[in-house]
Amino acid sequence: MNFHAIRAIYVFEMARTGRTILQSIVTPVISTSLYFVVFGAAIGSRITGIDGVSYGAFIVPGLIMLSLLTQSVSNASFGIFFPKFTGTIYELLSAPVSYIEIVISYVGAAATKSVILGLLILATSGLFVPIEVAHPLWMLLFLVLTAFTFSLFGFILGIWAKGFEKLQLVPFLIMTPLIFLGGSFYSIEMLPPFWQTVTLFNPIVYLISGFRWSFYGIADVSVGVSLSMTILFLTLCLAAVWWIFKTGYRLKA
Repeated sequence: MNFHAIRAIYVFEMARTGRTILQSIVTPVISTSLYFVVFGAAIGSRITGIDGVSYGAFIVPGLIMLSLLTQSVSNASFGIFFPKFTGTIYELLSAPVSYIEIVISYVGAAATKSVILGLLILATSGLFVPIEVAHPLWMLLFLVLTAFTFSLFGFILGIWAKGFEKLQLVPFLIMTPLIFLGGSFYSIEMLPPFWQTVTLFNPIVYLISGFRWSFYGIADVSVGVSLSMTILFLTLCLAAVWWIFKTGYRLKA
């Protein structure tokens, strides 16, 4: 394992966050804070608590997941797309760096940024509503697993995309609706039985449910199912990355 190469790429990607800290960190934190102001204070004061948890506190895990998922995909996809767009990826592919080392460095950097952002949003949410984390180790496990899983998904997206338009297609037209419909702002038990069944086909439901359970001990689906679905999606992403490098899909011109 070439740890020097992994460190070089990782540090380079993390340095890019420092150069774009307003876009990478400040903007998502401010945007999430506005959600707390609007939904937690203005609307939440008119909504009764859900399973004994105030509405403002109930949406905290969903808002963290909202930022975590979008930023993981965005950071990882742009991180690998830009070298491909400029042509510098061929220098990387011809260097004495294995595919595993490339994936570890790019995905590791994207996941690190997302975890830091998630923890910052968690700290910020404490300024608006009282926060309780019933299972802190499980919370960190779901946080890290989700960050790595969707950073891998973003890495795949960055290789697949041929232009900046396609790079934004999946996050905006597919992921964002799934996140909003995945129980970020409500419990799926509040839906009619038919729509509860339909919602269970949304994979984001399992991520948000498991993450919310780590806070308040309440969940729409069992924590075991949530963890299993997360690991399944991680496995599928790993298999897709292996296939991409094995076949050279959209890497070899």
